[in-house]
Amino acid sequence: MKTFNLKGLYIVTPDWDDTAKLLAVSEQALQGGATLLQYRHKTADAALRQEQAALLFALCRRYQRPFIINDHVDLCLALDADGIHVGGTDASVAEIRAKVGPDKIVGTSCYGSLELAHDAVRCGASYVAFGGFYPSKVKKYDVTTQASIMTIAKTEIALPNVVIGGMTAQNAMPLVAAGADMVAAISSVYLADDPVAAAREFVALFTR
Repeated sequence: MKTFNLKGLYIVTPDWDDTAKLLAVSEQALQGGATLLQYRHKTADAALRQEQAALLFALCRRYQRPFIINDHVDLCLALDADGIHVGGTDASVAEIRAKVGPDKIVGTSCYGSLELAHDAVRCGASYVAFGGFYPSKVKKYDVTTQASIMTIAKTEIALPNVVIGGMTAQNAMPLVAAGADMVAAISSVYLADDPVAAAREFVALFTR
């Protein structure tokens, strides 16, 4: 079974149709030390999604970082990407794991629910994501996750965990201190004046 480094900065792409810009900023984030990249584009058509995913996958291969696709299992399998992330309202983790096999990363959104996280462990997830913790410029959440969930998760959930939602290097700091294994960021990196420096700020949280 493949092993992946599931610790550090987890970058998630914005809904950009400009493929050249998407690749350029993604590369800067990888240069800044991002551990893992998830391709998420909620408004792309199938052709654009295929094109962007293939190019981002090649980029991640150059930097030897895992490449994850959001939701689209068929695309993940067609490219032989490293893994898939599904939301709590999408296909179940058990279904996804059965489709992709034992070697791929399967991540799932658990929002503020430890029950969902426990289910994910039983169904073969590779990591669980909690959040949103803070208001997000990109995603709209029905609930606000409390920071205290991280302390409980570290004792109850035997999987790497990700914190998401409005993350900045500053507001992620207490969550990393409480045990977060990865911090997922979109705007704080992709909209930064200097994405390399922005990525490095997140990476530094895990080296202190």
